[in-house]
Amino acid sequence: MFLCGRGIADITGEPADTGMLGYGKSWQRSDGIHLRLRSRAFVIADQAGDRRVLLVVNDLPMVFDSVWRALLDRLRRSYGTLYTEHNTMVTATHTHCGPGGYSHHRLYHSNTGGFRPKTFAAIVDGMTEAVVRAHDDLAPAVLTLSHGELHDASANRSKVAFDNNPEADRRCFPDAVDAQTTLLRIERDGTPVGAINWFGVHNTSMTNTNTLISGDNKGYAAYHWERLVAGVDYRDRRRQDFVAAFAQTNAGDLTPNLDLRPGRGPTADEIENTRIIGLRQYEAAARLMTVPGSVLEGGVDHRLTHVDLGSATAAPEHTGDGREHRTGPPIGGASALAGSEEDGPAFRGFHEGRNPVWDTISRGIYRRSPGLRDVQAPKALVVGGLRGHYVARHAPVQLLRIGQLYLLGVPAEVTIVAGLRLRRTVASIVGADLADVLVAGYSNGYLHYVTTPEEYDTQQYEGGSTLFGRWTLPALQQVASELAEALRDGRPMPYGEAAPDLSGHERPARPRIPRDKPPAAHAFGDVLVEPRRRYRPGDVVTAVFVAAYPNNDLHRNGSYLEIQRRIADGWMTVADDGDWSTTFRWRRTRSGQIAVVTWTVPADAAGPFRIRLYGKAQQQVLRPYSGTSRVFTIESEGGHHADRTATP
Repeated sequence: MFLCGRGIADITGEPADTGMLGYGKSWQRSDGIHLRLRSRAFVIADQAGDRRVLLVVNDLPMVFDSVWRALLDRLRRSYGTLYTEHNTMVTATHTHCGPGGYSHHRLYHSNTGGFRPKTFAAIVDGMTEAVVRAHDDLAPAVLTLSHGELHDASANRSKVAFDNNPEADRRCFPDAVDAQTTLLRIERDGTPVGAINWFGVHNTSMTNTNTLISGDNKGYAAYHWERLVAGVDYRDRRRQDFVAAFAQTNAGDLTPNLDLRPGRGPTADEIENTRIIGLRQYEAAARLMTVPGSVLEGGVDHRLTHVDLGSATAAPEHTGDGREHRTGPPIGGASALAGSEEDGPAFRGFHEGRNPVWDTISRGIYRRSPGLRDVQAPKALVVGGLRGHYVARHAPVQLLRIGQLYLLGVPAEVTIVAGLRLRRTVASIVGADLADVLVAGYSNGYLHYVTTPEEYDTQQYEGGSTLFGRWTLPALQQVASELAEALRDGRPMPYGEAAPDLSGHERPARPRIPRDKPPAAHAFGDVLVEPRRRYRPGDVVTAVFVAAYPNNDLHRNGSYLEIQRRIADGWMTVADDGDWSTTFRWRRTRSGQIAVVTWTVPADAAGPFRIRLYGKAQQQVLRPYSGTSRVFTIESEGGHHADRTATP
């Protein structure tokens, strides 16, 4: 028996004019919302409540140390030493459809214009709220761990690199994917109240042409379970609401684009692909809810250390050649600039694998610098000098134990074979089953990729993005072994060298904020294009409103829109901008600003409906406004549309 608490909150940042993080494309700037981003927190303590761990899973591109530190500072002010960096794991699902600008490292501001305080605040405020709710929700619970396999939700996007690994490693992944899906079931009095699922796949079903905020496939999986199956109302929380998190593992070389092209597979529609890949993750997790599994026991424990990956030692037992090696300062390779061809190509003129011009130049540099050659060869050196405030180099590495489950927190994107070696390292020391040891990627920071030395030699995208060189994985294996030994033996772990605090070094963006002025003869909220009068299930309803700048008020834990159905005593909200069936898109036009709202009519909808829009306009002071479309009718042979809290 454990004590467990669950919490969820909105972390959606600026829906307009903010560069989206992940693909790094200048044109990919947010202009609306398809699916709001959420933070899901879980406090797990031993039965006496003396020791605890905190897991926070976020619909974010990355967790940077900026938001990690800010969250920990908030928690320290409220709870003292109850939640610290040692027992708190903050992870990202790695959606590429979230607004950027919340890092303190400048590399990630390439399309945001600089630091975005509003988006940063939305993320930290939401994460804090989720943790507070989880803390207040703490109650006795039974935790059950189950494992299964999911084979039709990922493909290996770097097969050339994977195939360069030894046969003994490749044999563990016959299809070149990590098919293991793991579920931690949380029950109170025999009733499931929450779940955490771990499955490795890139959260990149949406391509770099998408400009609507979305949690992508993992966001949809959580939404489907919570909202469509369990009937959760995100804006009217109830203590008994089910909370489902879909977390990452070693997803570094796994794509959801099954046809190995951006936005392709299983269909040619990236939005439908997002839903299908998310649905498959949900279905695999839901199946595990029905199997007996292993009831966890033995309490919780945790260890953490910091390592400077720009100057770390890799011991002979981990390097593969029986010699000691070192990592080096971060350098990006030519293949990193190529991007992943399967998920989103980056810069023209660069390729995964070999880049003859840059390879030739780099060989000359390596001849003059044998030390650099041992660290970085055969990488084609392109992006050097990534020091100071451009990227992080200090890695917080963490090991959490929850009963028989071990989570190794690594602030990077780890390939499946690199993850296998890290898992084996920990499992062999603590005596755990390999399936019960997971790499929790994207945790507590971000330092790009981790490949095996053999994968690194092929210099695919992941190898070129392994910034600290060929020996990064062996160095992390050494750290993992030290953490596992300390946890096994019940002794403290040296703290190590933490990254410097860069919170006072931001370069704030200077966005071009439009003047909030409606077109002549109109007011904010006026309907410019009304819906048709009649629709059928499956149709898309569209309405266009006069709208002010949405960044004036992010409506966090709220909505810019509502779809309402007429009932006997008024109107009932059936969907908002946190639902998959709606989209909210804001645009500038010659005559002013507009919001285009769409709603895909569900199969069970019938009767009279309307669309409402909400916003705030900057007119000396912020003034709220709203708009309402005309009433339209959904024609159906029968049935009714469920309210926001009902289970479809």
